[in-house]
Amino acid sequence: MEAKANLKYLRISPRKVQIVLDLIRGKDVASATAILMQTPKAASEPVLKLLKSAAANAENNHQMDPEKLYVSACWANPGPIIKRIMPRAQGRAYRINKRTSHVTIAVSER
Repeated sequence: MEAKANLKYLRISPRKVQIVLDLIRGKDVASATAILMQTPKAASEPVLKLLKSAAANAENNHQMDPEKLYVSACWANPGPIIKRIMPRAQGRAYRINKRTSHVTIAVSER
């Protein structure tokens, strides 16, 4: 049995979120929380909030022991791309892609 939490439309690219998720995959929830609190990445704050949500889902909805929880799976999929235009020289326009992510964290008992 595993408990999941989803975060949709996070305004950070999935490539940058994946770096933070690789740090916590397979770790127990307490050490993953400590790692995320000390990581100086923009994605670490929303991922920490999502991890706490997944742990709360496991405890309240699935009656799992919060001391035995670990991060069994975590991934970031690309969401919709917000397209913007940057004016350039001689009347040209370059496209700016503002990428979004859908992040999922699953926790299980050991």
